Amino acid sequence: MNRDDSRPIWVQLVDDLRHRIVSGHWTPGSRIPSVRELAVEAGVNPNTVQRALAELDRQGLTLTERTAGRFVTRDATTLASARKQLATGATDTYITALTAIGMDLDQSTALLAERWHHPAGHGEPAPGDAS
Repeated sequence: MNRDDSRPIWVQLVDDLRHRIVSGHWTPGSRIPSVRELAVEAGVNPNTVQRALAELDRQGLTLTERTAGRFVTRDATTLASARKQLATGATDTYITALTAIGMDLDQSTALLAERWHHPAGHGEPAPGDAS
């Protein structure tokens, strides 16, 4: 996780853990690592991790079973909603960046279609790379 000093660490953890759930790194119904394990991994206080996990519980992405641990929800609707929320944020960032350099919808759509099957870092250099 890359830290951003402008946002509380627990909020950044929520984002990171939500991404792991939505991307399938942690599959529906799977047990997630303990608070201690996650705290060591992130290099933060366990209370910070607990706060992030409590927020994921509140959002319905995780469920806590008292003696068994914490698990990823199996609720497909909740998972789809979280995925759409993340995708919307990424899309809004994309739109903001491209409109800032003067691209219109047609140009942006064409670029997205062109790059969809050949994203940078996946075998083909990004436009403008001198590889």
